[in-house]
Amino acid sequence: MKRSVAALLVLLGGASYGLLGTFVNFGYGEGYTVGEMTGSQMFFGALFLWVVALFNRRTWKKMRIKTVLLLVSAGSLNGLTGVLYYSSMQTVPASIAIVLLFQFAWVGMLYAWLFDGLKPTKPMLVSLVLILVGTFFAADVFTGGFEGLSPWGVLSGFLSAFTFAGFIYVSGRLATEVTPWLRSPLMVSGAALAIFVLFPPSFFTSGALVEGLWKYTFPLALFGAVVPTVCFTMGAPRLKSGVATILSSIELPVAVVMAYLVLKETVHFWRWFGVLLILFAIAYGELREKKAGSTEPQSK
Repeated sequence: MKRSVAALLVLLGGASYGLLGTFVNFGYGEGYTVGEMTGSQMFFGALFLWVVALFNRRTWKKMRIKTVLLLVSAGSLNGLTGVLYYSSMQTVPASIAIVLLFQFAWVGMLYAWLFDGLKPTKPMLVSLVLILVGTFFAADVFTGGFEGLSPWGVLSGFLSAFTFAGFIYVSGRLATEVTPWLRSPLMVSGAALAIFVLFPPSFFTSGALVEGLWKYTFPLALFGAVVPTVCFTMGAPRLKSGVATILSSIELPVAVVMAYLVLKETVHFWRWFGVLLILFAIAYGELREKKAGSTEPQSK
């Protein structure tokens, strides 16, 4: 796979996450809970991916139990991200929750530095600073403020940055020899199991699914489990961890555009400025890394 294709896959994975906030807001408006939305999202996402995996059985290779358990455990990071991020949106404004989640931009680089010894390059650092500045403009933090916010909402949003950065990191490093068509359902199954431990899946028996939860379950499963997991497992192994993190920052511009088009939120000049600044930072970092001849780990 070419580097440009890998980069596009990671961009697509990040963009799909940007669609989630819209559906979550609608779901909360109808009274559904964090456990119902995250649990149904990951369960049906895993179910769909296992069906796809069965059609691609010829790509399967024998795996050790240890590898299976590692992939399932790594997937739990994705499930925890959903729980923490959705919980944050329950108690703090969505614009603040997204800023807290977006701290994954520097957390991801920190992971790559600590665990791989990869010090951020100058283009990556410039991109990171621009992304963080753009995030605060795009999320309208300068007019919203942080006063009077729920401590749990702030903490859960901040912790979601660490779990999301961890998910991106392991997607590019763990069991890359295993076909993405098998890695993806194993990781999403791990996400579902982690959520079910925290929130037993009562939606199976409560009637919530047939009463209307399904309207949000399926788009959340598609854009929060299927698309990003497949894209990250295919694209991230071909990129540096820091580069994958920067490309994933496309999530916020997508979230702002969706809020404008679907939720009919007012998006003034400075929010659009923040969106454009993030897009510029992503393009700058990617082009400078490519020009510098950066090399990425190759998967077999």
